[in-house]
Amino acid sequence: MTELHELSAVALRDLLRQGHVSAAEAAAHFLARIEQQNPLLGAFVTVTAEQAMVDARAADSARTQVPAGELPLLHGMPLAFKDLTDVAGVVTTHGSAALDHKPAPSDAPLVALLKEAGVIALGKTQVPEFGLTAYSENRIAPPSRNPHALSRSSGGSSGGSAAAVAAGLLPFAPGTDGGGSVRIPAAACGLVGLKPGRGVVPAGESLGDPARLVVAGPIARDSLDAALMMDALTGPNAGRDATGRPDGGYLAAVSQEPPRLRIGISLDSPWSGTFPFAPEQDAMDALRVGGDLLEHAGHALSEASIRYDNRYPDAFTTAWTAAVGAARISPHREALLAPLTRTLRRRAQQRSPAKLAESVAFLRQFQHDTMAQYGQWDLMLMPSLAQTPRPVGWFTGAMHGTDLWPASQWPGDADGDYRKQCEFAPWSSMVNVCGLPAITLPVHWTGGVPGQGLPMGVQLVGPMGSETLLLQVARQLGF
Repeated sequence: MTELHELSAVALRDLLRQGHVSAAEAAAHFLARIEQQNPLLGAFVTVTAEQAMVDARAADSARTQVPAGELPLLHGMPLAFKDLTDVAGVVTTHGSAALDHKPAPSDAPLVALLKEAGVIALGKTQVPEFGLTAYSENRIAPPSRNPHALSRSSGGSSGGSAAAVAAGLLPFAPGTDGGGSVRIPAAACGLVGLKPGRGVVPAGESLGDPARLVVAGPIARDSLDAALMMDALTGPNAGRDATGRPDGGYLAAVSQEPPRLRIGISLDSPWSGTFPFAPEQDAMDALRVGGDLLEHAGHALSEASIRYDNRYPDAFTTAWTAAVGAARISPHREALLAPLTRTLRRRAQQRSPAKLAESVAFLRQFQHDTMAQYGQWDLMLMPSLAQTPRPVGWFTGAMHGTDLWPASQWPGDADGDYRKQCEFAPWSSMVNVCGLPAITLPVHWTGGVPGQGLPMGVQLVGPMGSETLLLQVARQLGF
């Protein structure tokens, strides 16, 4: 008999709506898996088991009074939120030891939206401090580890959510992506991760984000599950600014055959001038496999040479770190920040408002120039990551032989940490700057067999409004 965690999110959703599985049964099943596996995995920081069961029983009671066709889209679906996102009555740590950890007074818009869609919140998942990094390690809880190799990172900043989905602790999860934070952990954990275009999911946008980099998107095991999450994120209660939702919804559209596409292949990155890097062979193997799959599906691929302005790294970093510079942290607690956070915060506070405005203006011009170049093709193809998932502690240097140093003893090489991240994921942030949709697909495994070794993916970037097309291509390729 198939276990509930082995079902796709779509299949579980259907069983819940039909009454074949109760919300209480589903919540109890996933909570039991979290209790069993999280001590090794580190995917969850907080588990709200008692409240989840109360909410699940209430959903079951409501189901007896409402026809199945009138139930919320995600009735009874177990879910969890990043520990950057407020859930009423639950502590939001932001991954930081420097903050007072108090229960949130109300739900963030993203949480309110998905609760209204019927989800049952099981807890909060692990994140890096303030969501700043491509790995989910901090000073308040164990690191989030990769289910495919526990010595490796699950990526960041939605690393705990991706680890939970890949390990079957959640059917799928919402992530937020301001520089790769959905796509990086999805790629590291062998999942599908979709970053919608700017404005498509207003509930996922972030205050203190002057360049409008952040958007919410699905982390899922396949394109159908991702499409279901997109329907919830862009449904009738998602906000009047939500755009691009196809007639009938994403799930209904995802199985339609996409047209024959012109796809440009590129390894060019706006980071390479500041941080020269060479993709690992596994990244190139993933690109080759992804290209072969696309050509076999009938698409036309050609090399694309993209020119990026070498002022990008400084401008992006200025915009990306503006929020941490403005965060309210007591001076006597700043020593509790991780070295990278402390360094980025100090530099952000030393920049003038004019410098920030100049950087945001540059990024808008960068968006215009880059989109004009991308416009020669229907989609752009590149590796998701330049390297295999990194060992836990690798970015911070908090490793000594095979042992991890305690987080309180992390070395202070903030610039080395940041450089490693940019070399690890050099094709992520410029997609946020451009506001474009992009999807990562787990096309390759280092062991040569799906599910064996470490996952490696490819990223497809589309024009504004191409979320449906990206999901259709993913489905066409078998993901």
